[in-house]
Amino acid sequence: MPEMPEVATVRKTLLHKLRGYKIESVDVYYPKVIETNLDEFKKLSDKTIKDILQIGKWLIFDLGDIYMLSHLRMEGKYFIKEKGSKPGFHDMVYFHLDHNTDLIYNDTRRFGILALVDKDKLYEYPAIRKMGYDPCDERLTKEYLHEKYSHTKKYIKTVLLDQTIFTGLGNIYANEVLFASNINPYRPANKVSSEECQKIIDNSRDILKRAEEAGGTTIRSYTSSLGVTGRFQYDLKVHKRENEKCYNCGNIIKCEQINGRSAYYCPNCQKD
Repeated sequence: MPEMPEVATVRKTLLHKLRGYKIESVDVYYPKVIETNLDEFKKLSDKTIKDILQIGKWLIFDLGDIYMLSHLRMEGKYFIKEKGSKPGFHDMVYFHLDHNTDLIYNDTRRFGILALVDKDKLYEYPAIRKMGYDPCDERLTKEYLHEKYSHTKKYIKTVLLDQTIFTGLGNIYANEVLFASNINPYRPANKVSSEECQKIIDNSRDILKRAEEAGGTTIRSYTSSLGVTGRFQYDLKVHKRENEKCYNCGNIIKCEQINGRSAYYCPNCQKD
């Protein structure tokens, strides 16, 4: 699954290659991926890709007078090809651009989302409106996080993935942040101290920054379709390291399922 650093890598690559390109026509092969009016979506011709922004895991294509929102969800990918290629089974949408170029949205799981939103209504779009603070947002403080966590007894690993509180952390980076913060994934969120909340914030900012600089993390479930290999996979401390020795203490890394998500942790470094 692409997480925030991987989405950032996709954004930079698409922007570098497609800024200023004009949409000539759109073919939609799987209408369910379009969350807003399908007829309006098909009328994107003559729109120019002026910029590509990012909020959390959302890509936001600036098309001049309107935004196109894109969430890759589990397996969404973009391909850039010369015009003339035949749509594959998992190709959901073809954007036919000038410069003899096609931008293809491909999604093997079909969970992704594309939507059109007026520029002045971006933060009225339900999914955007519900999002919590970005790791780099100065409003993300230990007081804010501690207050949010104080109301739930759910495991901290589960709560850390709640995008309505704190956006940007997926399963990979949640495992890495908890390890760096010496917090056991089974700790109830309301037992996380204010000081530990600050550790979560600091480590999230540091890990996501380093991951973005490295092009993200390329592992089995997500590989960039744009020719970019994430180098942060070589810096992972616990994720995908089940039964291997902890780099800090030499104990064996465990992997257990917490509410359907794989939690990798060191029982010694992350004592409860």
